[in-house]
Amino acid sequence: MLPRPTAILVLLLTALIPFARAQDNYEIQVYSYETVAPRTTMVEIHSNFTVDGSKTVQDGMLPTNHAEHETLEITQGINRWSEVGFYLFSSIQPDDGWQWVGDHIRPRVRVPESWHWPVGMSLSTEIGYQRAEFSADTWTWEIRPIVDKQYKRWYAAFNPAFERSLHGPGVTQGLGFSPNVKVSYDAIKWKSGNYAKKASFGLEYYGAFGPFPDFESFHLQEQQFFPAVDLDVSPKWEFNFGVGVGVTRSTDHLIVKGIIGRRFSFRREN
Repeated sequence: MLPRPTAILVLLLTALIPFARAQDNYEIQVYSYETVAPRTTMVEIHSNFTVDGSKTVQDGMLPTNHAEHETLEITQGINRWSEVGFYLFSSIQPDDGWQWVGDHIRPRVRVPESWHWPVGMSLSTEIGYQRAEFSADTWTWEIRPIVDKQYKRWYAAFNPAFERSLHGPGVTQGLGFSPNVKVSYDAIKWKSGNYAKKASFGLEYYGAFGPFPDFESFHLQEQQFFPAVDLDVSPKWEFNFGVGVGVTRSTDHLIVKGIIGRRFSFRREN
C-alpha cells in the first residue's frame, strides 16, 4: 500500500492531467517544493505593474498597459506535507479604477523530508474563476508538479505546469503547457543572532507554449524572463522583486513585480 502523500500525488496526477488554464500576470512566481508548516498561515501580497503591455481590447479583455495587478494570497498549513492556498485577484486599470478580477483555491502536497529524496518534490493544483473582462477563459484548472534543489549557494526550481480551460474559448484547445524555471545564487549571506540571512540573485522564466503537444508557433507563445532578487531576512518575512521582459509579440513587453510575504504561527511555544 502506498504511503498517504504518494497516494495523493498519484490520484491528483491521474485525475487532473486532462485540465489546465492560461498563464496570467496576477501571480508571477516559481514555486519551491516546501509547504507552509502546520498551524501556520502565510499571507502574501503580489504587486505587478505592466509598464508596456497590450493597449487595446482583445477578445473582449481589457488592455494590460499601465495596469496594476494586486493579488492577496493566503496559505494555511494543514500538516507536515500539505497546505491549502486561496487567491483574491484584483486589477487597477488606468481609466476604470480598482476592480475585482476573481478567486482561486490551491491545495498542495509534497514529499516529506523523512523520505530523503535527492530533490524536493510537490504537486499543486489550482481551480478558480476570473471575470471575462480579464480572462477569456473564465473557469480554469491547473496542475503544477514542482521539483527543486538547493546545492551549496545555488538553487534551481522547475514547474512544468499543465493547464486547461473549463469554460471559455480555450475549452476546445485541450491541455496546455506552461513551464516555469528559476535559477538563483546566494550572493550575500550573514548571520543575525541564531538566524542565517541571505540575499539571492537569479533569473526566472515563464512560458505558455499553447496546446500540448502541438505547440503554437513561437511568436504566438508567451515567453518572459525576470532577473530577480530574493531577500531572506527573517523566519517570518520573505521578499521577491523582479523586472520581466517579454520576448514575443503575444507577451507583455515589460513588467515590474514584487512579492511581500508574512508568516503567522499559531503553534504553542514550549
